[in-house]
Amino acid sequence: MVFTIIVHLDVKSEHIDKVKAKLIEANRVYAKDKGTIDWFVSQDVNDPTKFAIVERYEQRSDLQTHINNPYYKEFGRYVKPLLTKSIELHSVEELDTSKEVEVPPQTWSDEAEQ
Repeated sequence: MVFTIIVHLDVKSEHIDKVKAKLIEANRVYAKDKGTIDWFVSQDVNDPTKFAIVERYEQRSDLQTHINNPYYKEFGRYVKPLLTKSIELHSVEELDTSKEVEVPPQTWSDEAEQ
């Protein structure tokens, strides 16, 4: 199953362009790592100080390749002082959507519809 990490960054407004450039650079480095399926970077459409990274790996153990990449420490040293708060990480495993499923019926109440 695909292992995914979702990273949220909140950047000081005066450093938006620096972080944006560093994220684009990081994408070009990390996308080449063994076991990496995708390494996406995004910026919030309503708040330009908020960025997200979605890292997709073939398996959980491939994350170690990412962490052992020499660029990993460089990226952290560069970006962390430019943030308003600590990096927020979420680790998830993607659901297997290749098989048919049966969705159980839902009983609705008036309260749930409001």
